[in-house]
Amino acid sequence: MKKIQILLSVLILTTSTMFGQKAKINLWEGTAPLNKDVQVEEQDINNRVSRVTVPQLYHYPVKSKEAKPAIIIIPGGGYAREAIDHEGYMAAEWFNKLGFEAFVLKYRLPDDDLFDNPAYVPLMDAQQAVYLVRSKAKEFNIDPARVGVIGFSAGGHLAASASTLFTNPVDKNRSPEDVRPDFSILMYPVISMDKACTHMGSRINLIGNDPAVSMVDYFSLENQVSEKTPVTLMVHAIDDGAVPVENTDRYAKNLFNKGGDVTKVILPIGGHGFGFAPDRPVAYWTQYLEVWLKTNVIK
Repeated sequence: MKKIQILLSVLILTTSTMFGQKAKINLWEGTAPLNKDVQVEEQDINNRVSRVTVPQLYHYPVKSKEAKPAIIIIPGGGYAREAIDHEGYMAAEWFNKLGFEAFVLKYRLPDDDLFDNPAYVPLMDAQQAVYLVRSKAKEFNIDPARVGVIGFSAGGHLAASASTLFTNPVDKNRSPEDVRPDFSILMYPVISMDKACTHMGSRINLIGNDPAVSMVDYFSLENQVSEKTPVTLMVHAIDDGAVPVENTDRYAKNLFNKGGDVTKVILPIGGHGFGFAPDRPVAYWTQYLEVWLKTNVIK
């Protein structure tokens, strides 16, 4: 029994030394830009977060003598909520094991009652997250040239927005170099606002029931890719019944045609929203992710 207790103590010490406890970092000092002067209570029901007015990063640190890559994790939820467990916390723990400094983004969701210009609020938070993590590179021993994003479903739309719409940051105090991710991982992403293939719930929540054509074009990210779009991995299941795989097909095709570096993985089964949940039959997808990261990000 004594030997078992000693072994457990060593394991606990090793775990706490290697992986730190998550800490919350506010994206903005004081009131976040575009917030209206209203008081609401944030909601968290079964790890589905909504009514966010104080956006934050949940920081999962990992100790390393060498400068580490960093990943900003953006959960999905149709721009109505954020599935912050299997598309957030579980992802952070997985990336920690590969030596990444991980940050789960809890971002503000479009809401006319809470924000001015609500369609731009999530992108503003995503861009600020990239800027903030990169600005803390020395503090967290991060390689500032390896700060990437991963997003799921509507969070994939937000990650793709950060990867394509950086040339004109929402916050005019930031430069394109401040907010551009260095690599991008898009999981069963909403890409287009085209009714032919979009996820209508995400479209309505982001740009409304009757959006201007300019808004549809702006947030149809297959039209926004360029040779400056960061190196990208896309993963989608062909039987996804919520977000058609055409979203991934359009983005990957256009990015390839623009001279970008994109890898597309189409799974034969998996449905939608599998994230990093270990009990899904498609959990093997992380093997593709690990190979891609070792090829493109991990040095």
